[in-house]
Amino acid sequence: MTTATYTVTGMTCGHCVSSVKEEIGEVPGVTGVEVDLATGLVTVESDSPLDTAQIRAAVEEAGYELVDKR
Repeated sequence: MTTATYTVTGMTCGHCVSSVKEEIGEVPGVTGVEVDLATGLVTVESDSPLDTAQIRAAVEEAGYELVDKR
């Protein structure tokens, strides 16, 4: 199992969190997503390392911006 943490900007409420979790959760290989609204940190668990571009695309589909990978 692999865990990666990203910073997402633009989230302001619980609906934002749900949207980000839903979109990232649809990326093939993702097994879990945790979002901290206060910090903007998104932790993604997966079966194997993921391409950051896939996570960025999912975050953008939800309407937010992926700032960086931690």
